[in-house]
Amino acid sequence: MYQDLREYLSLLDRQGLLTRVAAPVDKDTELHPLVRWQFLGLPDHERKAFLFDNVTDGKGRRYETPVVLGALASNEAIYALGMGCEPGKSFEKWSAAVAAPLAPELVETGPVKEEIHVGDGLLEHGGLDEFPVPISTPGFDNGPYFTACHWITKDPDTGIRNVGNYRGQIKSPTKTGVYLISAQQDLAIHWNKASALGQPLPAAGVIGAVPCLSYVAVQKIAYGVDELGVAGAILGRPMPLVKCETVDLEVPANAEIVIEGYIRTDVLEPEGPFGESHGYMDPRSLSPVFEVTCITHRRNPHYVGVLSQVTPSESSKIKHRGWESLVLDHLRNHCNLKSVVRVGMHEPLVNLRQFVVVQMRKTHKLDPWQAMMAVLGFRYDLGKVVIAVDDDIDPENFAAVNWAICHRSQPHKDVRIIEGRQTVHSPINLVRMHGHAGDYDSEDSSLLIDATKKAEFPPVSLPTREYMERALKLWEELGMPELKYGNPWHGYSLGLWPPELDDEAALAVKGEHHRIGAKLDERAVPVARGERLQDVQKRWKPE
Repeated sequence: MYQDLREYLSLLDRQGLLTRVAAPVDKDTELHPLVRWQFLGLPDHERKAFLFDNVTDGKGRRYETPVVLGALASNEAIYALGMGCEPGKSFEKWSAAVAAPLAPELVETGPVKEEIHVGDGLLEHGGLDEFPVPISTPGFDNGPYFTACHWITKDPDTGIRNVGNYRGQIKSPTKTGVYLISAQQDLAIHWNKASALGQPLPAAGVIGAVPCLSYVAVQKIAYGVDELGVAGAILGRPMPLVKCETVDLEVPANAEIVIEGYIRTDVLEPEGPFGESHGYMDPRSLSPVFEVTCITHRRNPHYVGVLSQVTPSESSKIKHRGWESLVLDHLRNHCNLKSVVRVGMHEPLVNLRQFVVVQMRKTHKLDPWQAMMAVLGFRYDLGKVVIAVDDDIDPENFAAVNWAICHRSQPHKDVRIIEGRQTVHSPINLVRMHGHAGDYDSEDSSLLIDATKKAEFPPVSLPTREYMERALKLWEELGMPELKYGNPWHGYSLGLWPPELDDEAALAVKGEHHRIGAKLDERAVPVARGERLQDVQKRWKPE
């Protein structure tokens, strides 16, 4: 595993996963739109991380600090590299790390202390304006925002740390917003406790830490679990921490940038607009305010951001595998639902948590309902639509999931609506907040669909595996274009298929179909004069 962000970027570079841009790029109008195009026009495996060495802004300023975007999770390979595992193997790593966090270790100093701006020197390099924070949604956003700033706070009662990723609007060289949308968020719990004490909340924003801390910061880990310990377990070693200069907090010693200060509890300020991950603009809301007391950073630091907004995005990829792993662990190991094979969440447009597919090898007809209800119980904002499918349906193949819904479910029996759910991270909240609710109310609901088989089915109507594999080899020998395919890509039995029909299929590929015709001729069904077609068909019983 890597030691810090820079070593990780070198790993990306060596594996051909990093694009370096030396040409001037305007952080306010060009940087995010440029990287956005790969999520609109390239398949997952062709997307890259970007390192911008020549960053400018709308006023023509050139920054010394490079900007890193897309380096945390532009594709599966990049995310797996950050997790230190093979693509598709993150579940085991997440489960082990959450089950057995490695407590971090306190060290005397580290690279993040190479430059310290505090007191009279806080603004000697411009404060927050030293860093080229990009505009994420030019044309709609009202300024630059931190998008990969991991806020460290402590529970005022227990002293247990929390690390969470919250956007932050740059409001001045010494002030940002901290966007909170729900009282259930860990930082909101800390804020409310500090408010009750009549005290500001000490906080530190970390930018450019090791990637696995970024993955942990965006996940919904149980309250009271120190995310720095979970990140250390993913790394395979305790994370080294250093004490802050002006607040009683500890931060990663190898981070690129740390911003220390206090979140005020005596005032909230409007924040926004900002393009949100549910795919709509958040026009404006009230959020806490963070006031800077100290900035420490490495010499020549790298600024790191994430690309969010409409999914798929880097943000959705970061959340994708972690969410799936944590929910699967919840269903199998905490709810004892061993029939659950896999959990899939969908990135395109629906923002992951809203659309959940549970792949099952069910042993009882009620297994799907128990699993889907357990998904709703994992978090208050998870599962607007939850679908249970059989283990031959790939949860990531939206077409296959729809196929199961259309052909393995009967809506009058296999659909349930669960009321009393919260509308949290949704554009519905936005229109209600701004007085344009229309026909929307404050209560949401969840749609559960049991799209598993309730009986044996005929086989999938594709050539069987041996013939598809033979054809694939021929395709490659002919130099045909690279194929991108998912399940189902070959035919397979679903139980309703007598051995006689296998025998006939074997004869057919040998050119012996006339023998089958002769056999069927012997089984002709007489039709009485004037007898209707449908009546004959009704009295016929297949062998």
